[in-house]
Amino acid sequence: MELYLVLAIPIILATAWLYTAQVTRTSLPSLRNKRICLLIAHPDDEAMFFSPTLLALTAPETGNHVKVLCLSSGNADGLGEIRKQELAASGIMLGLRSASDVLVIEDPKLPDSMTTTWPADKITQILSSAFSPASNSSKKSSSSDEPTSTIDTLITFDARGISSHPNHISLYHGARHWLSSFMAGKPGWKCPVELYTLTSTNILRKYISAFDAPVTMIMGGWRAAGMAQRKWKEEPPSLLFVSDFGNWRRGQSAMVKAHKSQMRWFRWGWIGVGRYMVVNDLKREMIT
Repeated sequence: MELYLVLAIPIILATAWLYTAQVTRTSLPSLRNKRICLLIAHPDDEAMFFSPTLLALTAPETGNHVKVLCLSSGNADGLGEIRKQELAASGIMLGLRSASDVLVIEDPKLPDSMTTTWPADKITQILSSAFSPASNSSKKSSSSDEPTSTIDTLITFDARGISSHPNHISLYHGARHWLSSFMAGKPGWKCPVELYTLTSTNILRKYISAFDAPVTMIMGGWRAAGMAQRKWKEEPPSLLFVSDFGNWRRGQSAMVKAHKSQMRWFRWGWIGVGRYMVVNDLKREMIT
């Protein structure tokens, strides 16, 4: 009896994972026909943390156009140029239309560092220049002018940055600062850009790989998302993307084959048991 139970547990867990992946792909809210930017801090962030999101949102049937904006080349070890090429290759493997959909910024105020917090005003300047050029024009806009942007959705890390990396956390604060500044003096207008952030979890859930998928779904964020889409006809307050076995392997391949310069021993553990290689739950941020 005990042997049957031991054999049944992994089968049950795997079935729960694959069922959750199917439900998230076919029944839960997603984004369609959107211009989307994934904002990351370093080359490999897109594969290590956001591969389920990219693989879901770049699927041809969604009609989305996804781009990646990376605010450093990850040059801490002098490999910046190599890592830029690796990011472009990884992006293609994760569904981007072309290498031109990847932009890497290099700025001395945004160093690849485990101890440096990037200034929010610098991130705001970059985002404004890239996505709201009209607000930077010499022509002064008035409160009656509708705010416009070249993207519909911005996706980045949350306030804890998944790994507490200060560069990751800086992106959250910089993105919020940009949108708050963008909408300043525009009462009555809806912000044209929705901001979604990747939810940080505790250390136990971070390392249970695909088996966190049913846990995340049961915790209920997907219900609120579905209710918002059905009842209020607005962007869902949360999104859940779960990779099936094939997309999990695609995410792993993007890291292993494209980011060869970064494949140290501990990253093999991450791509093997890290839940962010399989599960991404995103929260829509309210900007005031």
